[in-house]
Amino acid sequence: MKRIVIYLAVTFALTYALEILVVIPMATGTGLGSGLAAPPVAVQFIVGSMMFVPAIGVLITRLVTKEGFKNAMIKPVDFKHTFKYYLIAWFGPAVLTVIGAAVYFLVFPGDFDPTMTAATAMLQEATAAQGGAAMPADMVSIVMWAQLAMGVFLSPILNCLTCFGEEWGWRGYLVPKVYERMPFIPTVLVTGVIWGLWHAPLTVIGHNYGVGYPGWPFLGIFAMCIFCIVIGTLFSYLTLKAKSCLPAVIGHGAVNGFVSAAVLFSVSGGNPFIGPMPIGIIGGVGFIAAAIVCCALMRKDEKHRMLDGTATDAGANAVQG
Repeated sequence: MKRIVIYLAVTFALTYALEILVVIPMATGTGLGSGLAAPPVAVQFIVGSMMFVPAIGVLITRLVTKEGFKNAMIKPVDFKHTFKYYLIAWFGPAVLTVIGAAVYFLVFPGDFDPTMTAATAMLQEATAAQGGAAMPADMVSIVMWAQLAMGVFLSPILNCLTCFGEEWGWRGYLVPKVYERMPFIPTVLVTGVIWGLWHAPLTVIGHNYGVGYPGWPFLGIFAMCIFCIVIGTLFSYLTLKAKSCLPAVIGHGAVNGFVSAAVLFSVSGGNPFIGPMPIGIIGGVGFIAAAIVCCALMRKDEKHRMLDGTATDAGANAVQG
């Protein structure tokens, strides 16, 4: 428990300090003499750098407590038998995102734009505003389909560095240690809420859910906690079954690269609390269903271990090796 407390204290202190003192002033312009916000690219870069803080928290905690780096869960284990979890992590998020988007558009058929007309027009306007040559609509459509393909096949690789920063902390360190003390379902509930609250300063300034909605910012923070519980359940399952956080790294990269895909097919752009993006309650039904399946499978494993008498605690067998 001491290591959990130290890890959370270090990770939250560093994150909140940097985001409150640096990121939020940059994003809102309150910290610049001109009163203007920093360029979006600069804000995006500094926000992305926050993903490394959980890994820094692991390093500091392991060094301070003299835990060392044995069983750090950062390399493949028995890959011949665990490679399926890597495949699920790579392609599962795209499949689950499509499922959620399909349900959303079935509920709101008037918002479905199969030709991506609205998205094409927005991209053309953005290009023109930057002084670029007008791109034909069919060429824009090809570009967007290519981006969707890249989101499926390349985003797990392109996003792996930053996603490793988070996943080594949350799934590679916190989840296994909490799972040693309680069953899987309470573990993913507790760690999911913690992960959601870790995002709170960015959620306040509009990350994922925007600003100005009824109940801002608390509704957004609550929604982020729910979303983190849901996808955290999938990432935790993959990590514990593979005995490595690498599938979670891949899965996180896949989610980040494909999370906005369904918006391209929306006339209105959707609603972040509803869909078609998986951060909404309807757009996220695929991930919710997957989380329920993961909980059922882990609960079944726990019952088997209890009957066989092969584990003295909830997570011993899941994280060893």
